[in-house]
Amino acid sequence: MKKLIALFVLLGVVLAMPGYAAGTSSTPSLWESLRKKIEAMTPKKKLSTTTAAGGVRGSLADADDVYWKGESTAIDEDELGAFKKAMALVEAGNTAGAQTAFADFIKQNPGSPLRSDAEAALAQLKDVK
Repeated sequence: MKKLIALFVLLGVVLAMPGYAAGTSSTPSLWESLRKKIEAMTPKKKLSTTTAAGGVRGSLADADDVYWKGESTAIDEDELGAFKKAMALVEAGNTAGAQTAFADFIKQNPGSPLRSDAEAALAQLKDVK
C-alpha cells in the first residue's frame, strides 16, 4: 500500500512539473535574433535615474545576447538605419531588395558590429531563392 501511495505522489510531482524534459525549447530564428539585436542597439532616451542590472542564475540566454563589460555596442545612426531598412525589406517579403540592401551594408560598413549579422542574413537570403 505504501508503494502505491509513493507511486501516486511521484506521478503527481511529475505531472505538476513543466515540460522541461520534453525538449520543448525552441531556438529563435535568425530574423528574430537580429530584430532583438537592433532593438538593443537603437539609441534610447537617457534616464536621469541610476539603474542596475542583474542576471538570473539558470536563465536561458545566448552568449551573443549577454552584455560583456567593456564591449562596445556603439553604432552610427546611419549604419543602424541601413540595417533596419534591409530588415524591413525582409519583413515585406522583398528578397531581392533585401539581398541588395545587405550587400550594400557590408560594402559601406566593413567595420560594423553588425557586419557578421548582415553576412549571415545575406547567406540565408541566397538560400531562399
